[in-house]
Amino acid sequence: MAGMTISDRHRRILDAVQQAGQIGVPRLAELTGTSEMTVRRDLEQLADQGVIERYRGGARSLMLRGEEPPFTVRAHDGHEAKRRIAEAVAGMIADGEAVVLDSGTTCLEVARLLTGRRLTVMPMSLHAANALTGAPRLRLLLPGGEPRPGELALTGPLALASLAALRFDTAILGCCGLTADGLTAYDLDDAAVKRAIIASAHRVVALADPAKLTRTALAHVAPVSALDVVVTTEDAPDEQTGALTAAGTIVRRV
Repeated sequence: MAGMTISDRHRRILDAVQQAGQIGVPRLAELTGTSEMTVRRDLEQLADQGVIERYRGGARSLMLRGEEPPFTVRAHDGHEAKRRIAEAVAGMIADGEAVVLDSGTTCLEVARLLTGRRLTVMPMSLHAANALTGAPRLRLLLPGGEPRPGELALTGPLALASLAALRFDTAILGCCGLTADGLTAYDLDDAAVKRAIIASAHRVVALADPAKLTRTALAHVAPVSALDVVVTTEDAPDEQTGALTAAGTIVRRV
């Protein structure tokens, strides 16, 4: 367990609590290779995010099955893979393009890579908007909308109206789940925004680490054929990538 980061511990604790329903501090300390005092601090932080409930000596899950982990837990998951995907997607964008950028941790990595580019970009999250603010050659368009807590993704009628008013060269779309049956999202409002993003753009590029290619979330967004390109990592299974290709998109592994 040596070298486990805080985000690694939080992910392991959250997975263990979700799987067991409730679990004690001594067992979590054993699973993470840390002290019970450290685990208690971690549980306090996770409780503040509303994903677990503390009780004396342990914690119980407050997340429903199939619910998306919070942004702060996902932010450092698979960072190297997200960075590779983001670099490949940024390389697909030509200077002068108008780009709409979805919410999510991988899309945030893309935003950070676009700060030196000559582009027009509308980010659909406050995290990405903050990353793009002050970029010297970039024209930043801010949509309306209501930010979801933690995620800071912009949703609701104002976000949909902002997308309906514009036409983009490229949409960079995050994935909650992506199989041959289609693109899915955990949140109904997020699904509506993703559909509006797809409708607003000439080209749709979806970002998906391999774990997303075996996952189906609650809300259907669009068929695979609505995506022009799916960018994933080179270790994505052939079975899943082949199914996506057969369903009508191009898969690029990086």
